Amino acid sequence: MDALRKQATKFREQVAKQQQAVIKQFSSSGYESSDVVVIDEIEMQRHQQLEKLYRATRSGKDFQKEIVKAAETFTALGYKHIETGTKLSEDCFKYGAENNIDNILAKAASVYGDARKHVEKEHEELNRLLSFQVLDPLRQMINGAPLEDARHLAQRYSRMRQEAETQREEISRRQMRVRESPTSEHVAKLHAAEARMQELKANMVVLGKEAAAALAAVEAQQQRLTFQRLVAMVEGEKTFHLRVAAIFSEIEAEMVSDRQKKESAPPVVISENGSEKTVYFLAEAIHPFSAESEKELSFSKGDFVVVRKVSPSGWSEGECNGKAGWFPSAYVEKRQRVPSSNFSGEVY
Repeated sequence: MDALRKQATKFREQVAKQQQAVIKQFSSSGYESSDVVVIDEIEMQRHQQLEKLYRATRSGKDFQKEIVKAAETFTALGYKHIETGTKLSEDCFKYGAENNIDNILAKAASVYGDARKHVEKEHEELNRLLSFQVLDPLRQMINGAPLEDARHLAQRYSRMRQEAETQREEISRRQMRVRESPTSEHVAKLHAAEARMQELKANMVVLGKEAAAALAAVEAQQQRLTFQRLVAMVEGEKTFHLRVAAIFSEIEAEMVSDRQKKESAPPVVISENGSEKTVYFLAEAIHPFSAESEKELSFSKGDFVVVRKVSPSGWSEGECNGKAGWFPSAYVEKRQRVPSSNFSGEVY
């Protein structure tokens, strides 16, 4: 009968050990969750605190990995963007150089090519920021010793707690045996099991405090570092987009200005047959006009201008104060006609 009991007890112990091994192998978090009070309520609170901190640090590490993954993708796309933009810049410069600079498209291509070059420099700066201020610090913490050391302490505490739970069951079995057969051998084994349990309790107190302090410190560092790196990403991208917007705003203004000047420029003067009679007229300036090129004519309000030609583009050609040139037709009002044969070349 005793042999059968011993065999049954041994079988139960083997099954219990196998169960513990399976639980340890398939534990999802690396820290075994349990609602069983192994020692007392204080230890249970410590266990729950460690479980919470362990999960928090795992969640923080996973979030840091996601940021690293995104930043790596941004950087890879950035380098591809730089390569494409640099090629486009070179093509724009080539087109501008091979075509007449008076051509508005050629000039616009040169202006855009120069702007594109500066945009890609800003992209390089953003990539450097992502690399040195985001990727490097986060990778260092993800793979760093403090995090792994703290989690190893928590895992050691979890294993020790499982051992204490097994030891408590062992004590219960030893107590039953002593009640059934209070031999000196059974009593000695019970005392040994109880002594081992006391040793486990003392070690768990020390290890629990150490693991909790280490995990709490790592979690605080994770929170602080991750927040700082997110702020760095926001500031870097904000600066990048503001600088790129400023570059494009500047070239847009330049390109629009060139187009407007081209469209509103005085027409090219075509020489007329000298024998052909031309009728001029006298006009008074109702607005002052300042010439912006040698082809244009300056005058003040109230000056008289002899108008010799009126173009459909809104510009007129004439003389004033001994000088000739083009001016906006709307800046003068007609006064009287002057035959060209009687025109002396000056207006007083």
